[in-house]
Amino acid sequence: MVREKDICWEYAEKLDGNKVKCKFCLRVLNGGISRLKHHLSRLPSKGVNPCSKVRDDVTDKVLAILASKDDSKDVPLTKKRKPVNIPPNTSLVVTLETSSPVAKIFPNITQNMLSHVTDQENAERSIALFFFENKLDFSVARSPSYQLMIDSIARCGKGFNGPTPETLKTDWLETIKSEVSIQSKEIEKEWSTTGCTIIVETWTDNKSRALINFLISSPSSMFFHKSVDASSYFKNTKFLADLFDSVIQDFGPENIVQIILDNTLNCTSIVNHILHTYGTIFVSPCASQCINAILKEFSKIDWVNRCILQAQMISKFIYNNSSLLEMMKKFTVGEEIIKTGITKYVSHFLSLQSILKQRSRLKHMFNSPEFTNNPSYSNKPQSMPCIGIIDDNEFWRQVEECVAVSDPFLKVMREVSGGKPAVGSIYELMTKAKESIRTYYIMDDIKCKIFFDIVDQKWQSHLHSPLHSAAAFLNPSIQYNPEIKFLGSIKEDFFRVLEKLLPTPELRRDITNQILLFTRATGMFGCNLAKEAIDAVSPGIWWEQYGDSAPTLQRVAMRILSQVCSTSPFERHWSTFQQIHSDKRNKINKETLNDIAYVHYNLKLASSKRSNSTDIDPIQLEDIDMTSQWVEETENPSPTQWLDRFGSALDGNDLNTRQFSNSIFGPNDHLFNL
Repeated sequence: MVREKDICWEYAEKLDGNKVKCKFCLRVLNGGISRLKHHLSRLPSKGVNPCSKVRDDVTDKVLAILASKDDSKDVPLTKKRKPVNIPPNTSLVVTLETSSPVAKIFPNITQNMLSHVTDQENAERSIALFFFENKLDFSVARSPSYQLMIDSIARCGKGFNGPTPETLKTDWLETIKSEVSIQSKEIEKEWSTTGCTIIVETWTDNKSRALINFLISSPSSMFFHKSVDASSYFKNTKFLADLFDSVIQDFGPENIVQIILDNTLNCTSIVNHILHTYGTIFVSPCASQCINAILKEFSKIDWVNRCILQAQMISKFIYNNSSLLEMMKKFTVGEEIIKTGITKYVSHFLSLQSILKQRSRLKHMFNSPEFTNNPSYSNKPQSMPCIGIIDDNEFWRQVEECVAVSDPFLKVMREVSGGKPAVGSIYELMTKAKESIRTYYIMDDIKCKIFFDIVDQKWQSHLHSPLHSAAAFLNPSIQYNPEIKFLGSIKEDFFRVLEKLLPTPELRRDITNQILLFTRATGMFGCNLAKEAIDAVSPGIWWEQYGDSAPTLQRVAMRILSQVCSTSPFERHWSTFQQIHSDKRNKINKETLNDIAYVHYNLKLASSKRSNSTDIDPIQLEDIDMTSQWVEETENPSPTQWLDRFGSALDGNDLNTRQFSNSIFGPNDHLFNL
């Protein structure tokens, strides 16, 4: 009867024996109400899986109950490894004299320091030493090939000898390059139907080096073609024109629908050369870079910038004190309060979203006895300003406003940055993002105009393209949506694109009748299957299935709607590419360097494609950038200060600061990605 009085019973159903069923996720737990509390607390403790569906207010209530018990113990946020007591003289013991990797490197270490080490611990220590000795990025351990390598070595058993440097550089590089090439040849088969996009990305550094990467995108996949060291000719228009001509000929002008240039290389002379020489190829801007430019201008508005700086004051205070950071994660149930995006400005608004989500828990933490009664926190000079910000309702109102205005544009960036064909939706997405500003500021014309002017200026001068308009016109979800009001304004662009792709009267024969069939939804376009499939498949596939009654328009639509509109998915790997071209590899011939780059990039792209099939956010990095303005203390050099040393290295790209760490510390000095 005493048990039944526990208030947590309202969240559970009592079953036979000592079992309870959670009313949120319906999981059956053994152990009664005590295990239910740990389940609802969402803390990974007591061997109980956290509830994935419990409400935040219930979790907060249960956490308070657990914390109030006099005999309760602090619940660890992570599982600590328990010491393993293994009897001596067993087969699991690895003594110092036999095979301890540390002993081989530091022979003066005493036996007591490393005695009774298990095979598992010894193997992990060896891997850790390999990472530390070679300054490998810790994120390498997340690579799919990492565990595959370990499993393959384990199957070989004791005595396996790894390949030599020479074997890796010759035999294995050639073998894997051939395997990757076979995959890329398979992708080329679809180009006659869907066409492809050449993606051009440029990287420069403070040593006046300029590397140009060429990648190819089509609906089924993307692959890296080649890298060119253009350091000596980067400003030579004739050289660049010849370089683009050679790449276009590699794939055939008839297969290429568009070339996407990043802002670094988007020079008028190259654009004019391509448009004049190849009549059916479009040159398009990078959509993600345009969205980033919009977010950058948003962050310059006085009250927005002040809001960001205040939020950064809170995050710096927390993330520069390890015990305070641990306390924060206790209150936020292990969640971070800041996020690192693919650019600095994406990071700003993602972090504001995250802080707003944790508002109640941050208030709870800063007003809790754990904080106020601990002088190591409360007596710090940053403490009172942070408490003032946390308790300031005007600050939270401005955070809500920043999130409301920026979130639609972050959604646009997610759509165009995932590596999927998004050219058919970019026009509608941008229109909806603008309308969200109008709706939010329906009672404030002044603020509405400020944000509208920023979006219009960047969109018209950087992003708007006739190809985007034509893709929107051919997108059935837009064409047949009665709520869409902009079809009339994009019709002229659509006709201009048709004239470019169908340059002769013979090719345009009957095209007017085919356009009418599509716009009036007659024939196959109007069948129930076609209507039901509009929101179920991509626009390109929809045209492939239901566009047979308009064959010429079908061919044009499939080629246009199968293209991407952003370079963003590939920008996060620049630092690794720099390592491949480091000075320490200058003795390797250029052909080998190109082979390494070819294999490396295509493996990364294949891994990225697998990741995109999951719930991974394409605009957010997995690890927090500990050198960003959201973490680094103000008395240290700020990222903008030391990034200024790169000069043109950041022109147009604005990549995340961590990606340029190699330029500061040396080609191979990753500092373990910290």
